[in-house]
Amino acid sequence: MPVYQHARKLAAASLMVMAGFIASRLLGLVRNVVIAQQFGTGREYEAFIAALTIPDLVFQILAGGAVGSAFIPVFKGYFARDDDEGAWRLTSLVMSLAMVVTIPASVILALLARPLAELLVPAWDGPSKDLTAMLMQTMLITPAVFAVSGFATSVLNSFQRFLAAALAPIMYNLTIIAGAWLFRSLGIEGVAIGVAIGSGLHLLVQVPGLIAVGMRFRFGIDLKHPGVREVLRLMGPRMIGLGVMQVNQLVNVILASYLLVGSLGYLNVSWLMLMTPLVLAMAVSTAVFPTMAEESASNHGDNVRDVFVLSLRTILFLTIPMGIGLITLGEPLIRLLFEHGAFTAESTRQTHFALMFYAIGLAGHATVEIVDRVYYALHDTWTPVKAASLAFTLNLVLGVLLMQTPLNFGGLALANSLAALIEATFLLALVRRRIPNLALTPVMKSLARTVVASLLMGVIVATLPRLLQDRLALPPTLELSIVVGLVGIAGGMVYFAFSFLLQSEELRVLLRLARARD
Repeated sequence: MPVYQHARKLAAASLMVMAGFIASRLLGLVRNVVIAQQFGTGREYEAFIAALTIPDLVFQILAGGAVGSAFIPVFKGYFARDDDEGAWRLTSLVMSLAMVVTIPASVILALLARPLAELLVPAWDGPSKDLTAMLMQTMLITPAVFAVSGFATSVLNSFQRFLAAALAPIMYNLTIIAGAWLFRSLGIEGVAIGVAIGSGLHLLVQVPGLIAVGMRFRFGIDLKHPGVREVLRLMGPRMIGLGVMQVNQLVNVILASYLLVGSLGYLNVSWLMLMTPLVLAMAVSTAVFPTMAEESASNHGDNVRDVFVLSLRTILFLTIPMGIGLITLGEPLIRLLFEHGAFTAESTRQTHFALMFYAIGLAGHATVEIVDRVYYALHDTWTPVKAASLAFTLNLVLGVLLMQTPLNFGGLALANSLAALIEATFLLALVRRRIPNLALTPVMKSLARTVVASLLMGVIVATLPRLLQDRLALPPTLELSIVVGLVGIAGGMVYFAFSFLLQSEELRVLLRLARARD
């Protein structure tokens, strides 16, 4: 298939996924603004973030490893062999197995919530640990629900039903927002209740889509089923890789508990800000993975290569300037979105401090999102594990060292970015062995042009806010909205202008896609 046909197919799927992701992220932003107004970055909010890491750990290790990366290639293989009945039988078996594993694990951890809080936030006082344990128990209902819901999303994505799958996180965020408002008399516990209820709606909203694609569910456990065994085989290393990532988050929570009050809150809000542009990489990787898995199953190596290179170059072209933008425009953006109620000017300053260091690694995180999917499509789940283990080790060592410098919690953010960049480099160096005739030289040349254009844009964006504020005399919120909006638009125009002058191929591809019809 010619590269522009790949590009058009990828663009159509990516735009659909991106629309859902953007809607979800916007609601996620509203959710975080609502929570920030009520709780700021204080101990209650930190307790919520710390408590949430345990349900995430259960889901990611026990079920998340099979969702998508291990399940989709096997699932698509059945349809490639025209065995629809076998595909649905496999889906029922893996969903059933996920429930059987996650429910008992969640119950046991709920009973051990208080000792877990002692391990998770050792430097906090007793009441803060009690609060963390209570929130953890409330949210431990979510792993089993998300385990099933994750498979539902994978099935819908396999059928290119991206819109139906994208509704799930939208409902999840809406429910948390409702919980924060309706149960605000309960404090942060109201948010935890919203999380628990939202997980159920995350699954239920996908049921009509599953019925539409013909899914038939029958509970059953069969560990000897060849499809289940293949999913488990692929899932094993993926479980280890996700386990490494989750342990990494737990370590960051533990380390942050020894730093100044609010550190975990600053890091979490800034990470959520970083996730907004990272949605581009998530959208493209989600859209492209079923295609790469299908092409790999059909032994079309050239198509896998073309789709991968196109995706990687496009993602870097879009995310690198966004990272520069978060560094230069992050503080007024945080002030506009979050600085209300309990979220103070000090919270804004400290959150931007962390965001600057997180933004350095945006391109690394985006690259990992894309490159990992190549390995999964080729049924290689061990290489990403090795890369994730390397990143974990670097993050831990660098985090312990840098947090003891004047960077404080910013050192943890910088360690995360450096580890992500090194992980991306490691994966790219190895992927050349897996894809025949893969040449990364064009990617490197494209990267150089993108970095130059982004830095030139950054200089402009860094100077514009003060120039505008010196000339405007409007109410603070209106003035800040105008400044952020105008500078954001100007930054985008400047970046594309410099990209044009530097003869960026990605810009020409995007313009050609915009003009393309059938």
